[in-house]
This record gives sequence, structure tokens and C-alpha cells, in this order.
Amino acid sequence: MSAITFTDIRKSYPGGAQVLHGISMDIQHGEFIVIVGPSGCGKSTLLRLLAGLDPCEHGELYIDGKRANDMAPQDRDIGMIFQNYALYPHMTVLENIAFGLELRKVRKAERLSRARAVADTLQLTPYLSRKPGALSGGQRQRVAMGRAMARDCSTFLMDEPLSNLDNALRVAMRTEIKDLHRQLGATIIYVTHDQTEALSLADRVAVMKDGHLQQFDTPDMIYDQPVNRFVAGFLGSPAMNIVPADCIKAWEGPRDVDVGFRPEALSVHRSAVEGPTIQAQVVLSEMTGATFIVHCESQAGRLSAVVARGGDLPQDGETVWLSLDPSQLLCFDAKTGDRSDHCTRPTKRAPKSFAAMTA
Repeated sequence: MSAITFTDIRKSYPGGAQVLHGISMDIQHGEFIVIVGPSGCGKSTLLRLLAGLDPCEHGELYIDGKRANDMAPQDRDIGMIFQNYALYPHMTVLENIAFGLELRKVRKAERLSRARAVADTLQLTPYLSRKPGALSGGQRQRVAMGRAMARDCSTFLMDEPLSNLDNALRVAMRTEIKDLHRQLGATIIYVTHDQTEALSLADRVAVMKDGHLQQFDTPDMIYDQPVNRFVAGFLGSPAMNIVPADCIKAWEGPRDVDVGFRPEALSVHRSAVEGPTIQAQVVLSEMTGATFIVHCESQAGRLSAVVARGGDLPQDGETVWLSLDPSQLLCFDAKTGDRSDHCTRPTKRAPKSFAAMTA
């Protein structure tokens, strides 16, 4: 039996446009699901429907096999962790963690025992007597997580929980959340607009756009086999390079497609090389740590390549040759944006040169 099932979920607000358009997903027990998409795509609305904060009026929602459209929020066995922490400033860490249990009339000794156990798991024991104002952003987020965990729910909902943290804390907290999921074995549904969080945390990723579910699959499949041009461009940093097939001289496949390839499929050379290449001019090189992202301008438009540190890095303004790994080509219908499965890999006669690509 699935943990959660969405079937044709639709949502419109009075006097407003439709927010969700027929969302259907089947989520298994213990999965870590990340819902990702641009702001306003409906991902937080879907979470609110699941939590019971908004009514589910169209479609069917099942939790552990029970129809939950009209189920009260307190009966759903769901803990929710918000973006703004929602901690009580006048309460200590221990009191904040135990507060949900107090509302449920759990005996004081038991709720304090459970709160301390959760605090120990989250490495909050040294801060139990502090109030939220005396904590760092990461510590406050752990307290918010602890309050949900103390209820011992089967499902946890996290609505952009790391968006208020600086980059270093976000990276550290991603690791903690992933480790926490392994310990709890609970189902986690996590909403974010950050594609790095989506790919690094999820067992499966649900990509949304304008209230429509675009793709629901593993991070590997989302990244390597995006179902359409939007998913290809949204997931991945830097984004996938996409150019019209007509730009490629000797292209053997259909003309009404766009050709996509990840930046790591390109190699940068300071002199001409054999095989599929395109001549370009370096516009900017960005250091990201272990790699550089080299942005180039070509007759096909702006292209990005990933280059390892320690190599012969070209200078801004320098002419280079970009060689392409043909096995990494994907094709998308030029009109609909859907991936064209019949030409997602090069034809028997791969293009010999990309030098003649035109705008």
C-alpha cells in the first residue's frame, strides 16, 4: 500500500486562476520525495492540500489507503516544517520541541522524555535551556524539525526549510536532513525551488511548472532523460545547452527538433581538433571550486562547458574549439518541447562538424 496517492488533484482559489492541473502521484512508504519548480508553480499549494491546511475539492487524496479529502489535519499523522521555523520566542528549545505533544495532552514526563531524545538526535542537547533568539539559523531550523519529529509521524512535509540559511549552512543542513531520513525511515515530502537540493536529497523528484506535473522520476532519470525542454533547462547547473537542429550542418535527423547537451558533454580546446566541433569565443570563465564553467559565444548562440581545474584554461576573448560527445545528445520537438525519443541519440552518421552552425 502506498503512503500517499494524489489522483487528478486540481485547485482553484475563488476569483483566481487554476493553481493545480490534474496532479497524480503515487508515493511509497519511506521515500524522500522532492517537489521542485519555479515560484508560483503550485508546489506549496500541493503540500498544503496534503497537510489539510487547504481543502481538497477536486480529485482524490489517499493517505495510507484512506481517503483523506475530508480528513481533519490532526488525524493525518503528518508533521510539517515551515520555511520561517514558526518557533515560540518566549519558550526554550525543550519547550518548543515538546509543545506539539502538550497540545495532544501527552503526559509531561513522557513529552519531556521524547523531546530530549529528539534533541539528542539533532545535536541540540547543549541548547535545551536557550530561547530561539539565542540560536543560529541552522539551530533554529533543527528545533523546528525536532518539534515535528517529537510527534513520531509517519510523514513529514518540509516547505523550503533551508531558504533562509546562508549557503554554507544549507549544504550542512542538506547532509543532516538526508542522514535524519535514514534514521527515521519516515516518508518525507520536501518542497524547494533549488534544483541542487532536489537532485542531492531525493529518491524521486517531481518537477512542476504552472501547476502541471512535468516529470516524476529518479534524479538520474530527470537529469539524463528529461521528458521535455523545460525539465532539461531547469534541472542542472549550468543549464543544458539547447540549439536548433537546423544550426548543425550535416544533421541526419528530423529538422523540427532542438538539440540539447549538458555542459559536461563539451570539451574545450585551444586549437582545432578532429571530430564534432564548433568554433566559439570565450566570454567568461567562472570558478566553482573543483571546476570552471566556461561560457562561450558561437554562431549557435551562448554555450557553456565544464572544465576541470589544472588544465590549460583559455582566456576571456580567446577563440576556442568545443568538441562534443555525440552519445550525450538529446532532441526535443521544436514546437511542443517534448523529447523526441526517435532521435535522442545520434544517427548512424554522426555530424562530422559543428563549425558551420548558424544563428
